[in-house]
Amino acid sequence: MASGWIILDKPTGLGSTQAVAAVKRNLREAGFGKGVKVGHGGTLDPLASGVLPIALGEGTKLTGRLLDASKIYTFTVRFGEETDTLDLEGAVIATSEARPMISEVEAVLPRFTGPIAQVPPAYSALKVDGERAYDLARAGEAVELASRSVTIHQLSISAFDPDAEPDVPLESLTLLANVSKGTYIRSLARDIAHALGTCGTVTMLRRTKAGPFDLTQAISLDKLNEIGKGAPLEQVLLPLEAGLDDIPALDLDPEQARAVRQGRVLTGLPCDDGLHWARLGNTPVALMDLSGGDARVVRGFNLSDVAE
Repeated sequence: MASGWIILDKPTGLGSTQAVAAVKRNLREAGFGKGVKVGHGGTLDPLASGVLPIALGEGTKLTGRLLDASKIYTFTVRFGEETDTLDLEGAVIATSEARPMISEVEAVLPRFTGPIAQVPPAYSALKVDGERAYDLARAGEAVELASRSVTIHQLSISAFDPDAEPDVPLESLTLLANVSKGTYIRSLARDIAHALGTCGTVTMLRRTKAGPFDLTQAISLDKLNEIGKGAPLEQVLLPLEAGLDDIPALDLDPEQARAVRQGRVLTGLPCDDGLHWARLGNTPVALMDLSGGDARVVRGFNLSDVAE
């Protein structure tokens, strides 16, 4: 059974669920049947592009880690208009004649770096009384979402002409943000624009990294579709352990691997506390939590060449 990751450079206009469906369709056309589990590691808006990790087989056990991982985006804010969706899909609900200077942007960005409070967009997948917020908003209902705490690890200007006059008002600006889970870039853009005394809308949003995966590992939709036409899956499939590059490995001997497969605790290990991925040779065996030299299984992997 195929296990691992396909990192799709998702094009605009395609939803994350549609991207998963495209992977499933290509796997079926390639003869893998319907038995391969497929899931994605973090929703990406249809109007956004970029890194969408799609897990296959045992890799689906790691999608929760991807949801919790930090992500990096580049995004362009157009100043002077705000839409109800905070992107180009919505209707304009506010306008402003004010345009910020680059120096004003540079001065305000530190206010949005570090732990901040953020109100998610009304057009989001969050649930309100069991209903998706975007469904309520599209039905014309007023949506009130609670503020949430997120962390902006890095926020900087991504694209600006250094030869441009510093006192020329900006119509738009591209920023780069490294953010914690739960961060809405559209809300971040809205709040930055408000802090600059104007309003703004996201006109471009691209995810360049999600957890350990970045654009250097991503493939196009055309490349994915070659799998359904007979290209080897190995050309696009990253191994399961590629999703574990951000945590240390724990090498096991065959006896330890058998114990871990049986769910037993390993003791007396000279390793730092925290999450590790245990392996036998190059084969992942389990995610394990280490504390005081004891290792407990968090999630086991059922890969065929692990010692029984």
